[in-house]
Amino acid sequence: MKVILLEDVQGVGEAGSVETVADGYARNYLIPRKLAIPATSGSMKSLQRHRSSIRRRQAREATNSGAVAERLSEITLRLKAKAGEAGRLYGSVTHSVVAEALAAEHDLQVDRRAITFPYPIRTLGPHEARIRLHREVEATLKIEVEPEAEEAQP
Repeated sequence: MKVILLEDVQGVGEAGSVETVADGYARNYLIPRKLAIPATSGSMKSLQRHRSSIRRRQAREATNSGAVAERLSEITLRLKAKAGEAGRLYGSVTHSVVAEALAAEHDLQVDRRAITFPYPIRTLGPHEARIRLHREVEATLKIEVEPEAEEAQP
């Protein structure tokens, strides 16, 4: 089925492009989530008008993402985690934990799926995360993992 993408869809294409996808993928995922519309003759004509608004929106998002990226590069996110004797964490720091900490401490809403680590964070100390804010904008976030304060044993 041919569809016109309204948003960027990873692995399929960019907003404003006409792509051929499986019928079920289009009907059950892309169209209900307003990520695409069927490519009919009428929608192809309206695509020309829609492309200019897509370009304006993408330029605005890139500008906003650039400001957020600059702010993220200045931040050192401090996270508390339970750790053993050798500085190894009980578990690991996840993308969700980083996204929630950014929202709580710095009032920055970042999608957890946009956060990537070069390697899993399973030790105390300094680490880095890459955050893809826009197709053209990535930021590096410094993360400092500190041990949780242990409660005194009675």
